[in-house]
Amino acid sequence: MNFKGILYYLSLFFFPVSFLSFINILYSAYFDYFLSLDSYIITFFLSLFIGTGIYFYSKNNNKKINFYEQLILIFLVFLIIPLIISIPFYLSNYQLTLINSYFESVSGFTGTGFSIFENIKYLDPTLIIWRSSSQWLGGFYFLIFLLLVFSSFKSDYKLTHLVPNTNKNSNLLVKNEKSIVKIFFLYLSLTAIIFLLFSMTGIRLFNGLNLTMSVVSAGAFLPTNSLSQIISTHPQKIILVISFIISTLNIYFFYSLFFNSKRLNNHYEDFTILILSSIFSIILLLTIKDTNILDSLINVLSSIGNSGLSLTTPPKYFTFYFLLLTILGGSILSNTSGIKFLRIYILLKATYIEILRLVKPNNIVNHNILFTKNKINSENIKLSFLVFILFFFNLLIFSSFLLFDNLNFENSFKLAILAITNTYNGTLYGLDEVDFSNLLTTTKICFIIFMILGKIELISFLLVIKKLFFKN
Repeated sequence: MNFKGILYYLSLFFFPVSFLSFINILYSAYFDYFLSLDSYIITFFLSLFIGTGIYFYSKNNNKKINFYEQLILIFLVFLIIPLIISIPFYLSNYQLTLINSYFESVSGFTGTGFSIFENIKYLDPTLIIWRSSSQWLGGFYFLIFLLLVFSSFKSDYKLTHLVPNTNKNSNLLVKNEKSIVKIFFLYLSLTAIIFLLFSMTGIRLFNGLNLTMSVVSAGAFLPTNSLSQIISTHPQKIILVISFIISTLNIYFFYSLFFNSKRLNNHYEDFTILILSSIFSIILLLTIKDTNILDSLINVLSSIGNSGLSLTTPPKYFTFYFLLLTILGGSILSNTSGIKFLRIYILLKATYIEILRLVKPNNIVNHNILFTKNKINSENIKLSFLVFILFFFNLLIFSSFLLFDNLNFENSFKLAILAITNTYNGTLYGLDEVDFSNLLTTTKICFIIFMILGKIELISFLLVIKKLFFKN
């Protein structure tokens, strides 16, 4: 096991945290928020010191790490970086315990949105920015892993080879700086575009910035107590719909749209998700009274995009409808979680093919995935079925565990789905009054574990366990 190689890459993930801390130091000093200044100074020097120390300790060693070592790196990043991010929460004036601070930071880093804080309007503005930026940073890190690690043909259970990806043969070995820079500027550009559009519609800059960092990372943290306090006009709703679309689709879709239109022919997954979103929105429009197409689109795209943000409170009997959409998820190459549309499509088409073979054995069956040249093979079906089974295994275990806390069966089931799909705001799912601060410590630890597993997927953990303990 190349531990020093893993540590070398781990050290690089500390420096962006230092940069965000420095931004908050400047913000605190400029607007005279001196009560919170010390926490960001401590976070800045601690992240810089740890990152630099690990970097110089491991930089002269072999930097080539295999696929399983890359998975270990991902777990370390999702466990350790939120611990550094939790420092401003712990040192704030809100008397958060260490576990509550870590719970808040993991929730932000994974883009889930569960929050210990009940009344956001009383929070220190620097802490609000810190919460939102933790989502943005977590989204950026996840895209790096998605495009450089999970795209490895060693075990492509994410099925990234079935969608347009300019880094198809990349992996996190050596000399991938260009790929990471490309991802960063693409992610940053989309963030800047959404923020500019929000600003043009009259949204306050502070609220627009925080909301932008949330939606682009498929997160659910808000700078206010509700989304309706930020979004009110039709132009603002239209921009919100566009921002949800950006976070739901393949990150390269918009790059292809503006710079390489020929590649749009390969984005059938994204076009199908857009068509399905329109159909699901029309269903809401026809079945719910006193609603409009924009609110319906926001609710559907927010659910599919695993954000959960909503302007309206739909009837309670639609809760299960939105939960199914969160399980569906968005594009393979996006910050969304869930089983993912493409895997469900493969399972449904494989079932259809088998039924057709039984009914009409002499017929020629189309094995193509959507309208691409890629064909469904046994490996695609096995991986999709495995992820499908593991998802519901996670759901069963976690929802059963939550029953030991002061939660009824319905809320336990809903929260388990939302944790595994990294989705929450509550309104769409009838959970806006859940008090996470009063949950048992063991329940919070369980939430932390399943939020991370929901983002990375249980199969990643099982592969690492298999490599470490069942080498033969």
